Amino acid sequence: MQPSIHVNFTPPVQYLLRIGDTALILSHRLSEWAGHAPVLEEDLALANMALDLIGQARALLTHAGALEGAGHDEDQLAFLREERDYRNVTLAELPRGDFAVTVLRNAMMATFFKLLWDKLVASGDAEVAAIAAKARKEARYHQQHAADWVVRLAGGTEESRRRMERALDQLWIYGAELFASDAVDDEAQASGLGPRWSELKADWDAEMDAILAEAGLTAPKATPFLSTGKRGVHSEHMGFILAEMQQLQRAYPGGVW
Repeated sequence: MQPSIHVNFTPPVQYLLRIGDTALILSHRLSEWAGHAPVLEEDLALANMALDLIGQARALLTHAGALEGAGHDEDQLAFLREERDYRNVTLAELPRGDFAVTVLRNAMMATFFKLLWDKLVASGDAEVAAIAAKARKEARYHQQHAADWVVRLAGGTEESRRRMERALDQLWIYGAELFASDAVDDEAQASGLGPRWSELKADWDAEMDAILAEAGLTAPKATPFLSTGKRGVHSEHMGFILAEMQQLQRAYPGGVW
């Protein structure tokens, strides 16, 4: 069995892993819809969005490995870390849920990613800026696709609206983690690598409020709850994701994407 790697978590490496790991884990959740989406078109759309996120994750993990300087490539970083060494936000790792959960989570995450990529095109790191220039076009499509479905389900049948309201109650509290800044964000801001995530909150609130207003929905009130996935403290669901993701690489070392 392939042993785990040990990562040197400097602030720049952590900053990139938070983005790359979130894209990676969210792509895994979206891939779970292959063959199970409500219509064939959505089966293809969700699979393509998962591929977009995998591409973003690959680019960021490769660059994080280069900054770390320990010789770790994207495959090792994706598949050979312990659970506590992943830095994705908890929202990305929550169970797939029904279609309402998926499209609302996509709307929340794509809105965040779009705003982040728009800032990162001005990164002082040329590689990060290049990744962002491509990724923000993908995030804009992901956001529009998800927002259209949020509105459609909320304005559909009594059952589809009930499910959308339930998804909103279930997921909304996890959004706060996206904007909880710490020393990693401070270092990224000071070095020019990228913005503090907290700087995106006002725009995220405005864009999500617009989506929910069109759907006739109201965001739940804020609570003190704060998930901690991007600090490496994950929900009980993360271990199950990694067991599936890592099995092949652990059992057959050296396999590549």
